[in-house]
Amino acid sequence: MPNLPACPLCALENTYLDGDNYVCADCGHEWAQQTAAQADDGDGAVIKDANGNVLQDGDAVVLIKDLKVKGSSITLKQGSKVKSIRLVSGGDHEVDCRMDAGNFMLKACFLKKA
Repeated sequence: MPNLPACPLCALENTYLDGDNYVCADCGHEWAQQTAAQADDGDGAVIKDANGNVLQDGDAVVLIKDLKVKGSSITLKQGSKVKSIRLVSGGDHEVDCRMDAGNFMLKACFLKKA
């Protein structure tokens, strides 16, 4: 089975090839194979929250569980809202943010889009 790209509009991976175009079965969006090849040349990493929503720089997110900060007595509480996140590539932690307790690197699986 060929590795087909995710839809650029809805970010779902339910796509198929129709002639020279890719088609998203969920939203009906069609785009050319050449456009998809150009998009793959970029960063290509799509970072999703715990609910599967695509995160972008500047989004506001909410913690979905209490997180203990390693090497400290600080605990980030569930429901804490974080504004203006920054996405980073490389490493296990995809989100860089600033909270009242300081600057933190968080995994996107513990966040949901606000």
